[in-house]
Amino acid sequence: MKAQQTLEVGIMSSEEISFGLLPSGDGPRRVSMRDGKILFEGKLYDELNFEAPAAPASGTAAPEGTGIGTSVFAAASFILYGVTIGIDFHWEQRRDLQYAGDLKFIVEDGRITAVNIIGIEDYLLSVISSEMKSSSSLELLKAHAVISRSWVLARIRDRREGTAADLPHTRFDVCADDHCQRYQGIAMASGDRVRKAIEETWGQTLTYGGRLCDARYSKCCGGVTERFSACWEDVDFPYLQSVADNDGGKDFCDCEEDAVLSQVLNDYDLRTRDFYHWKVRYTAGELSELVRRRTGEDLGTVTDLTPLERGDSGRIVRLKISGTKGELTVGKELAVRRALSESHLKSSAFEVVRDGDSFVLDGRGWGHGVGLCQIGAAVMASKGYGYREILKHYYRGAEIG
Repeated sequence: MKAQQTLEVGIMSSEEISFGLLPSGDGPRRVSMRDGKILFEGKLYDELNFEAPAAPASGTAAPEGTGIGTSVFAAASFILYGVTIGIDFHWEQRRDLQYAGDLKFIVEDGRITAVNIIGIEDYLLSVISSEMKSSSSLELLKAHAVISRSWVLARIRDRREGTAADLPHTRFDVCADDHCQRYQGIAMASGDRVRKAIEETWGQTLTYGGRLCDARYSKCCGGVTERFSACWEDVDFPYLQSVADNDGGKDFCDCEEDAVLSQVLNDYDLRTRDFYHWKVRYTAGELSELVRRRTGEDLGTVTDLTPLERGDSGRIVRLKISGTKGELTVGKELAVRRALSESHLKSSAFEVVRDGDSFVLDGRGWGHGVGLCQIGAAVMASKGYGYREILKHYYRGAEIG
């Protein structure tokens, strides 16, 4: 069994959490807040830890000739009940999820946070099966394994260096939802293909100039990827520039093939089929009330939406919202999406069209659009591109090592 670096993943926070320990299956057990501490079975704790069973778990041998050897992956060791996934997005829901590794409860901001301590390669089994599907094509899963590994290692590096401005986790390395990487438990990693993808890329990362890449990715770029600074800090990386998502023909992510989409869209994602080109319509009254609730600013009746700055992909970086009582500028990309939707707009790559009393947002893409386009990568894999070719397409100049 190969050694793995461990990381800490914050999974959920609440005043009370129900859980069970596996494989014994005793549960649900509960922890709750009392006097600023964790109450468990009548005793108070500042921190509560449950170690995973030491017994070896099931695994698969790497293919001959890879030089990888035999890798053993961890089995489920605990279950958390009522985990919210897709927080603040239109697919938000609660599920009971199983995880491998150790379980730790800590007190954070007056609530209990469940933290999973797990090896990085075991973590990736769940991530690439949550972001994609464990039955996806092997080359797609391998590409995602490399970028997800690169991203989380870069987060650990940034946390240690104190430079993780957009990921303000101080008590653990990453969270478990879309704000970081989807991490929805070990049960998502069914079958051998996802394990093979991890084994055949074991330890591989993207680097640029000898430094780990901040390998961002989104669901659908809408035909053109975006540069880093359009969405986050005012800094850009050579490997995260705007890239046309095609190879001289139709955009890769302009796809309607169920066989391809089912690789990258999980059950709740499959409900969203207008990811490449979409439209949202609001009356002036609906939009005015929405802006008031989502921004906390009463601008009166909204009279105009004016893009002040766009990124290279056409995504709006800064938007001026004008009303009868004043005006407000919002940005960057995610703030624009939050201000104009009950959850989040699919992207900020839209044009504003006036239709009588209504505002029509005519948009494309799903997500921030930086880095790898998941649907585009799925199409590339279906066309015979290998994972190295996929990564070189989206991360120009980066090296796989």
